[in-house]
Amino acid sequence: MPRAQTLDGVERRSLRRVAAVATSLSALIATSIVAGPATASEAALPCALGRTDAHHSEGVDSWNGSYPRPDRPLNAVMIYLSFPDARPLSPPQELSRAYFPATSGFFDRASYGKFRLRPHIHRHWVRMPRPSADYGIRRDWDAGRRSSYLHDAVTAADPSIDFSRYDVVYFVADPDAPGVDSDATKVVNLDRPMHADDHDLRRFVTVFEQRLPDRNVLAHETGHVFDLPDLYHRPKDGKGDWDTYVGDWDLMGSQFGLAPDPFAWHKWKLGWIADNQVDCVDLAGPAMHSLRPLSAPKEPRAQRRPRLLVVRTGPDSALAIEARGAMGNDRSLCAEGVLVYRVHSRTASGSGPVQVLDGHPATSACWGTSVYPPLADAPLGVGESLDDAEDGVRIQVEGRTADGDWAVKVNRG
Repeated sequence: MPRAQTLDGVERRSLRRVAAVATSLSALIATSIVAGPATASEAALPCALGRTDAHHSEGVDSWNGSYPRPDRPLNAVMIYLSFPDARPLSPPQELSRAYFPATSGFFDRASYGKFRLRPHIHRHWVRMPRPSADYGIRRDWDAGRRSSYLHDAVTAADPSIDFSRYDVVYFVADPDAPGVDSDATKVVNLDRPMHADDHDLRRFVTVFEQRLPDRNVLAHETGHVFDLPDLYHRPKDGKGDWDTYVGDWDLMGSQFGLAPDPFAWHKWKLGWIADNQVDCVDLAGPAMHSLRPLSAPKEPRAQRRPRLLVVRTGPDSALAIEARGAMGNDRSLCAEGVLVYRVHSRTASGSGPVQVLDGHPATSACWGTSVYPPLADAPLGVGESLDDAEDGVRIQVEGRTADGDWAVKVNRG
């Protein structure tokens, strides 16, 4: 099991001495920076895991072309659906304020401005042909009823919507309709696409939120549209803790998390972090590495520094190391520091493709606000280390430079 340690002779007060050694530390860690090509992640680096046939595989060596890639502006249409058994209490423009501009802003910050989600709100309610209760809306939705719902929604909307203009389709049900169940919000992927306006429709975001919707719920579901997996653990009986794999880290684990910014691994996969911002760790080579905080503002291309360290541990597995700070999407996080997690490219969505290693397994933090307090304080601080016995790797946090980069030593355990 991973365990946190305090390095011999180093205490928390070491934070106060970091500025005095910043110049020499910066010179030392600069030798580890990879000056690879600045390509969006059709990753050619040796530590890039290959994409597999697992659902929403965490492989980053190529892109699954059946999904739109968010490395350019994409247009999304938000269509509000009403039902014969309820009269909408608010116009679509008012309800849409619960989702935008917050969702677009989240992706703008997460992508360092590389991705713009452009919402187009259909201004009028689209009337469904059947009462909301007839569709049997719920989390584990009957496939036949779900198909009927989507067929009716596309048919009802087609006269007023040109689906060929949009990369993402959101169908939002009237939150006040009696048959709407907020637990049913999800992305629906179709093996056989529907057709409208000479356009194949393969996936929809179906939204069934109440007032007010869950925090970051639309960003979470939109992540699936871009081939990101669910990172939460679903108990077999539906009872128990859902957040044991990644806790608050990355909104694909929980939209309620205190640190919802996507993992650096996901930013690499999506093309928001380039190859020259990934440092592949050779355990036989130099041990000291630099880490730019994940949420720090973007830098000019020529000045880019690593935001992700990767230790390849097997054909389909790797350790990922990144630095998280209280900025941007992570402004409410519980603990800053160096976060370590394990990635498996052959593990399907919802089965634990990412697992955070706890840097402080004996403690918890942020009870009352964290979705999973045992992992809320998972990052390592200056002077701390983590021994990963499973992969035989030791991660030590040596200090910070004057401009906020973290100095990390990675050795064989």
